Amino acid sequence: MKKRIILVLSLCFLAIFNLSAQTVTIAAAADLRFVLDEVVNEFKQSNSGTRVDVIYGSSGNLYQQIVNQAPYDIFFSADISYPKKLDSLKLAGCKPKLYAIGHLVMWSATLDVAKGINLLTSADVRKIAIANPRVAPYGKRAMECLKFYGLDAKVKDKIVEGENVSQAAQFVLTGNAEVGLIALSLALSPEMTAKGKYFPIDEKSYSKLEQAYVIIKNSETKKDVLKFIRFIESDSSRKLFGKYGFKLPNEN
Repeated sequence: MKKRIILVLSLCFLAIFNLSAQTVTIAAAADLRFVLDEVVNEFKQSNSGTRVDVIYGSSGNLYQQIVNQAPYDIFFSADISYPKKLDSLKLAGCKPKLYAIGHLVMWSATLDVAKGINLLTSADVRKIAIANPRVAPYGKRAMECLKFYGLDAKVKDKIVEGENVSQAAQFVLTGNAEVGLIALSLALSPEMTAKGKYFPIDEKSYSKLEQAYVIIKNSETKKDVLKFIRFIESDSSRKLFGKYGFKLPNEN
């Protein structure tokens, strides 16, 4: 009987704790997988009563989910155009705010990427991984880059598309493609740094990757959402974004 009472009390305590715990649900571009995981972990250290759930994907697909009323609180996009669209549809609880500038790189675990972008035409490259350019900003920039250098027609049969830039990076990491045009933030992750090298793509070859966030309508007054946004703008978070190669908005 005593054990049963303790068990019931424990279950009641857990139920009360779960009810009191606040959840912040984030839709985030796939290039943020590593940096945002670290940001969330640091945030939880000083906000133990707040649960943060992050769903990663392509910015275009996440945007469509929000339009279809997916229950997200914050949207971190890899392209400011999607938050702007949400604002124009009156689905945003605040104006879009730039949080970082992203960079496109060429990455390989097996080939010498220092040879530059023309490596893609080599017979050694049978598959080139990119994100789906129709929904993923990094995939769109990859296609812009190929067109800029006149390589789009030459390598079109080599291209394999991931649903998002994180999946494209996995294709190269697992050997399903020899080379990938991916986000610098993923290339700087511990696993990819240990297994391969990257070559920075000249920024003149693709349109600027202005990455912005927006609070979703009806979440702009939630205390824990605002607390997380303040943390994102803190020096601690900015250092983490810098660690993963992002240029911060106020940097030249």
